[in-house]
Amino acid sequence: MKRVRVAVIGCGCISGIYLKNLTGRFADTVEVAAVCDLIPERALAAQKEYGVPKAVFTDEEIMADPTIEAILNITPPLEHAKVNLMALRAGKHAYCEKPLACTLEDGKAQAEEAEKRGLLLGGAPDTFLGGGLQTCKKLIRDGWIGDIVAVSAQMLGHGPESWHPDPEFFYKFGAGPLFDMGPYYVTALCNLVGPVAAVTASTRASYPRRVIGSEPKKGQVIEVEVNTHCAGVLDFACGAVGTLTTSFDVWSDRNLQPITVYGSRGTLRVPDPNTFGGPIDILLPGAEGWQSVPVLYPNTENSRGLGFTDFCRCVREGGEPLASWRQTIHVLETMCAFDLSSREGRRVEIASRSQERAPLDL
Repeated sequence: MKRVRVAVIGCGCISGIYLKNLTGRFADTVEVAAVCDLIPERALAAQKEYGVPKAVFTDEEIMADPTIEAILNITPPLEHAKVNLMALRAGKHAYCEKPLACTLEDGKAQAEEAEKRGLLLGGAPDTFLGGGLQTCKKLIRDGWIGDIVAVSAQMLGHGPESWHPDPEFFYKFGAGPLFDMGPYYVTALCNLVGPVAAVTASTRASYPRRVIGSEPKKGQVIEVEVNTHCAGVLDFACGAVGTLTTSFDVWSDRNLQPITVYGSRGTLRVPDPNTFGGPIDILLPGAEGWQSVPVLYPNTENSRGLGFTDFCRCVREGGEPLASWRQTIHVLETMCAFDLSSREGRRVEIASRSQERAPLDL
């Protein structure tokens, strides 16, 4: 297969693992032809470290290059919709970091543009393709825990301002714990349990300001613009009931189980959905406590770029990407429903549906 020529837009913290994987283990499918960042030093550093042929400093220059077939958009969340739409209107396929957009309207606008132009649109997270979650999916599909009754998921902590070098955006529109970390959890739940049918939630911002404790901005004050504690009940289309809590407001035990799936015949402990591997534990009636389950599928290391590589394969060979816009739109609509439900004090129906697929061997 002829490699797909791509440009990576955004050379911030997360770009390193993408570029490492795309120019290494996934280089048979993807050809990184250019990197772009509004801060020239970042683009030049990425170009040098990963041996990329070209570094540019404006989105417009990338969009005008007729040799670029697909855009990997890893800009800040508020830029995702704008850059994706630019790419689609320039005739390029677009794949972005999570979330697909900061509003459901912006997400739908991208999907409509992609469909109109016959282009592919997709996005992160792709951790659901890792060996850990794929093994859990197989266990559920094979009936090890019976019919799914309930699920609990939580990402609890006190925010990234103590360690992240540039944490301000976490507290601005389009981020917060739900939009920053929620995509991992909602994507994992939809792949394990199925699509979400409705959401009932309560959200709040417990602290109006945050003080940065990390360098180089130590001591600067962040004005909080988003809800930083989000708790919701998810009614799944299959009938299961789930709970999801994401928070930057609490002091939490880091050993808290991120996802637990409760079935009619047993219980499954699912690994952190922000990772690709294990551990996985299962509790079955009559067993002597929890049993460890080996990971049965590959891609257990940090495999960011796996979803984009599959996306590029579809550019060449056709088909629906595993991390397509249908999944990312469903995740976006589910997350948007948290604030809507909290503001209006009601249960919010989810119109979109994510795709359900069998476990994969990538």
